[in-house]
Amino acid sequence: MKLHHVVLGSVPLLILAGCVSALKTSNINLRTFIGCAVREFTFLARKPGCRALRITTDACWGRCETWEKPILDPPYIESHHRVCTYNETKLVTVKLPSCAPGVDPFYTFPKAIRCDCGVCSTATTECETF
Repeated sequence: MKLHHVVLGSVPLLILAGCVSALKTSNINLRTFIGCAVREFTFLARKPGCRALRITTDACWGRCETWEKPILDPPYIESHHRVCTYNETKLVTVKLPSCAPGVDPFYTFPKAIRCDCGVCSTATTECETF
């Protein structure tokens, strides 16, 4: 059998596998889900001097287990706060439309590849104080 027949013959299987995978994820109840997952997210990319562009990408979404308990020594509370955060990303660059002369039209943002529950890092994430 020729190689291009094997490759072309496997495409329907890949498409079918993707559809089955999408069906499994769509059955998740997002109101009760505990954990961290990659999920499609749409936002407006904005930059002064350019028109906004609606972008759909992958981002981290979820709820992670968190707890606090009293202890006898200061600070008298032991806490465990984890957030759903990026574990692996890929930078994506798009060109914004109708930019004024002299304005760099390129906009770069992270696309989530893998997400996990972890400590919030202010180097990459806007963290709220606990």
